Amino acid sequence: MNSIDLILLNFNEIRRRSIKVWTSIPNDYLLWKPDHEAMNCLEMIRHVLESEYYYHLAIQNRGSLSIFNSPFENRPFTTVKAELEFADSYRNQFINTIKDFSQEDLENILIDRSDVGYIRKLGDMLLRVAYHESVHTGQLLDYLRTAGVPRIRIWD
Repeated sequence: MNSIDLILLNFNEIRRRSIKVWTSIPNDYLLWKPDHEAMNCLEMIRHVLESEYYYHLAIQNRGSLSIFNSPFENRPFTTVKAELEFADSYRNQFINTIKDFSQEDLENILIDRSDVGYIRKLGDMLLRVAYHESVHTGQLLDYLRTAGVPRIRIWD
């Protein structure tokens, strides 16, 4: 297995486990949040999906975007299924972009996000994107624990 294959496996495993968590949230808890400053469950799911779209564009741009027009913005929140269906084509485009990179690209392409404090190699950046989703999936598991909602087992 090469590095690209491993990165794709990581993205797919993270998303598979995220979907297990997301779809296990009872409908009456989708708008739940631990405090008034936090995102609710559905907002966090949208944040993950929209961020992946942003990161895809930033990777293609080789750095942060000066203007970001999000197709997710101003969409009404409905269901987890609707969010996933809407994001599916963007996810597929991102995965296809990753497939087009070479081992050398992972090492030699730099992503300049100095506006937020870093410049990273493409391989590092891709792992950061995946980690972002992992962190938020963990946060949602904590939300469910805090709300007293049973949590699905993701460690299969």
